[in-house]
Amino acid sequence: MYGIPDVVPVDEAAQTRPINPYGATKLMVEHILADAKSASGLNYVALRYFNVAGADPSGRCGQVIENATNLTKVVYEVVTGKRSSMYINGTDYDTPDGTCVRDYIHVSDLASAHVNALAYLGGGGDSQIVNVGYGKGYSVLEVIKAMERHIHSELHTELGPRRPGDPPSVIASNAKAIQLLDWSPKYNDLDLILKSALAWERRQFN
Repeated sequence: MYGIPDVVPVDEAAQTRPINPYGATKLMVEHILADAKSASGLNYVALRYFNVAGADPSGRCGQVIENATNLTKVVYEVVTGKRSSMYINGTDYDTPDGTCVRDYIHVSDLASAHVNALAYLGGGGDSQIVNVGYGKGYSVLEVIKAMERHIHSELHTELGPRRPGDPPSVIASNAKAIQLLDWSPKYNDLDLILKSALAWERRQFN
């Protein structure tokens, strides 16, 4: 919902100006929550997710989706043979290697942020909007190369045009989550994120 932020990492005070329907609908929900608070006194915590990835490290659950478009899921499907190749959408962005940069957060850390947000509200906390990310970004090519290191093989990729609605770089400032919600991420490691989800993907594929 930040669109193309003026400053990266981006904090919760930044202007919201979504450039795609996904971000616009998330912002609509925040407006609805604010209206509900005005009408009824409902307190809420709106968590602004960054790019959720990974799977439960114990293998109990993971992502199941048809026709996925998010990068990490597509990468896993190429590794397991569900897809023969993948497109890199745009290589001319204003980023170090020309591909989009995102802040990838492990789903287990996102789950703990939800638990902490509920505890905050249960303790009488007022309404808040909170980013949930790691404050570090990785490009599309960096994610692909990290997976190639893990599997000791090259993935079949094809270069494609930019995808409409993709900002060049979006990275979270997570200071508010850490301070206000007492949130302590445990899985802030790209290799761990990729390995946990690949283990899940292989289990489902097999």
